[in-house]
Amino acid sequence: MPEVLAPAFYAPQARGWRRDWIALLHPPYTAWHLSYVVIGAALAPAVDAVRLGATLLAFLLALGVAAHALDELRGRPLKTRIPDAVLIGAAALGLAGAVALGLAGIDRVGVGLLPFILVGVLFVVAYNLELFGGVLHGDFWFALSWGAFPVLTAYFAQAGRLSLAAVIGAAAAYALSYCQRTLSTPARRIRRQARAVSGSIALEDGTAEPLDSAVLLGPLERALRALSWATVALAVALAVARL
Repeated sequence: MPEVLAPAFYAPQARGWRRDWIALLHPPYTAWHLSYVVIGAALAPAVDAVRLGATLLAFLLALGVAAHALDELRGRPLKTRIPDAVLIGAAALGLAGAVALGLAGIDRVGVGLLPFILVGVLFVVAYNLELFGGVLHGDFWFALSWGAFPVLTAYFAQAGRLSLAAVIGAAAAYALSYCQRTLSTPARRIRRQARAVSGSIALEDGTAEPLDSAVLLGPLERALRALSWATVALAVALAVARL
């Protein structure tokens, strides 16, 4: 009988509510993308800790909770047993909380924050539910919505405007998120869709190295772990330096 893999490298192997919720919330990836918020804020001329905290919480609710709940609701890629009603409730509450924080921030930042709120809602709903025929879904939109967008939003929440530094920082976050997607897509396919993996690599010395799921997943997921912790560490370093 083929080995049944956990839906993600950070999810427990044994089935149950604990695995379902850890898999749903994607802790390493959520921390990775929240790091872009810190990086964007740290690029601003001055850093307001209250604004940064509110922006982090808004993205935690919108991305960490709402987006992931909607993604699981559509097609059950993680195969969790979380009821549909719970997923819908988590998505609604998460998105409502994020929007409320954004609207409250308009008093301090200005009405220019409103387009960021609207675009954020669009990304959460359209990307994860693959609306409009999935036109806003894919590698490009993933890197834009969860890489570049948090940097730009966090910078604007601090400075009330954008700058060349913010755009360059967003481009870097886009590239990192595109890299994440490139590595995680084949890893997800193996963990969630493959029934079996077989084959070998024939070497010039006449020997052969067997191929299995562990061999294929190893370099992909080691790279993902390293990138996630590196991005978090960079964000922490910038926060320590600026606050």
